[in-house]
Amino acid sequence: MNDEFIYAIGLMSGTSLDGLDVVYVKFDTKNLSSFKILSTETIEYSKSWQQKLHNSINLTKDSIAILHHEYGVYLGEKTQEFISKNNIINLHFIASHGHTALHQPEQGITLQVGDGQQISTATNCKVVSDFRIQDVQLGGQGAPLVPIGDQLLFSEYEACVNLGGFANISYEIDNQRIAFDICPVNIVLNQYSRKLGFKYDNKGMLASMGAVNNELLSALNQLEFYTLNPPKSLGLEWVNKWIAPLLEKQELEPSIVLRTFSEHVAQQISKIIYPFENVLFTGGGVYNDFLIKRIQDIGNTNIILPSDNIINYKEALIFALLGLLKLQGKDNCLSSVTGAKKNHSSGRIFTSNNSD
Repeated sequence: MNDEFIYAIGLMSGTSLDGLDVVYVKFDTKNLSSFKILSTETIEYSKSWQQKLHNSINLTKDSIAILHHEYGVYLGEKTQEFISKNNIINLHFIASHGHTALHQPEQGITLQVGDGQQISTATNCKVVSDFRIQDVQLGGQGAPLVPIGDQLLFSEYEACVNLGGFANISYEIDNQRIAFDICPVNIVLNQYSRKLGFKYDNKGMLASMGAVNNELLSALNQLEFYTLNPPKSLGLEWVNKWIAPLLEKQELEPSIVLRTFSEHVAQQISKIIYPFENVLFTGGGVYNDFLIKRIQDIGNTNIILPSDNIINYKEALIFALLGLLKLQGKDNCLSSVTGAKKNHSSGRIFTSNNSD
């Protein structure tokens, strides 16, 4: 790709199942950090799609294959609607994260459903997807993948934290990018908000009305994952195995779980960001005012909140960047981050006729 300006669409679906994030971005290939976000949209999932994606972890191999195809068709349809709605003419490619159905890197398994071939067919556009599989095959965690975007697009910050289904961080040490998942966030908070009749805890108001259960807080903080050195990553499987039993064992009111788990998140994040003076925070969790205040109070760190477009669409933006790097034949996965054997250029390329 030799054009000075590259136009791309990035698609991102996170574990919190808030919806499909779509971003249309213009990259300056001579200065990637001067990117410009042109259009954005979050497409809320229907209850049917929420249920399908939430239950994907329990599906058989054949059922997963069907979901992979169906979700690819869905992504293609929604992307084409976005293209038409925004009168997009200049478009070099689409990069899709898909939706993580399985993530067990220690067993060499990771799967993001959403067939790139179906997206390409629906949009008649080149598509890059399946960004994690190659990294796991090379002995890596397959996650997180966003840190190379932090390095290339947001290098002015000492560290970058994203608060989504999980919290993750990336930062530079001795000219190497280090990154890892810190702890679950919205994947748990949203679940307990729904028990009170809300999709999520708006501004952390529900948690703020609860009380901390110190027994539960102590049990959460003592989970082995928090003692491990990076690279390390989290998935729904880990939450179901280790977090859910602790929360259910206590038989506490949802507001108490929300308050206690928010405190747990604030403590774990504060412990990690403490050495840094200026940290960029993005992701839907940024709008949880109560959680952000607890992190600031405990960590005593300057938390920088960017524009709404960056807060909400940074991950979709960076997957567009990963697609660009793949098409340029450049590394888009860092071994210092994932633990893979080497840096590499990951992803599969699909066209309306066939894939690479």
